[in-house]
Amino acid sequence: MQSRSVARELALLMLGQTSDRVPAADLALDGLLNQALSTLGQHVREALDRSASALQEAQQHLLDSELLDGQDQLPRVRAHLQEGLTDAEQALNQLSASLELPRLLLLADQEEVRRGALDRARSVLQRREVLDQRLDGVMEGWRLTRLPRIDRDILRLAAAEIDTFGTPPAVACNEAVELAHRYSDDQGRRMINGVLRRLIRAAS
Repeated sequence: MQSRSVARELALLMLGQTSDRVPAADLALDGLLNQALSTLGQHVREALDRSASALQEAQQHLLDSELLDGQDQLPRVRAHLQEGLTDAEQALNQLSASLELPRLLLLADQEEVRRGALDRARSVLQRREVLDQRLDGVMEGWRLTRLPRIDRDILRLAAAEIDTFGTPPAVACNEAVELAHRYSDDQGRRMINGVLRRLIRAAS
């Protein structure tokens, strides 16, 4: 299961380097895969850097609270302590997620994962028009082309997972939301979840 998740993520990063106007046959997918691996490595480094910065912020707030003296400073001491604890909690949460990423990089270099990523990217690219029509049919007042590129690709990938790779719809939806959590924002995550749920209902 873990290897398929990494393959999906690499496929998503590959899709992000293509143009909707370029036919799939004209793309060098092996080159895109190597670029996707590089992007994933950069994502790991950035996530670890964010964790380190948050820990430094937490430490600074705690130091500031120790420097404040006197009874009249008590509210400021509490405020600094609270900010420090909040930053520390955020940093630990980020670090927990970041520590998983180097393992993903190791998995990403396995042949099974690379083949899965290539197959998924190729499937989306070759069937892009069909996938887009199906997704447009459940968009409710929006067009797929109006969405940010990363959200479009997450939706296309999830639809291809269900259609081509036999992934259970609930699993494909959950995986898409996880990808949105990492690469999109709250609004994109909610939209992706809603569109996929309507797509699943329409197909049943």
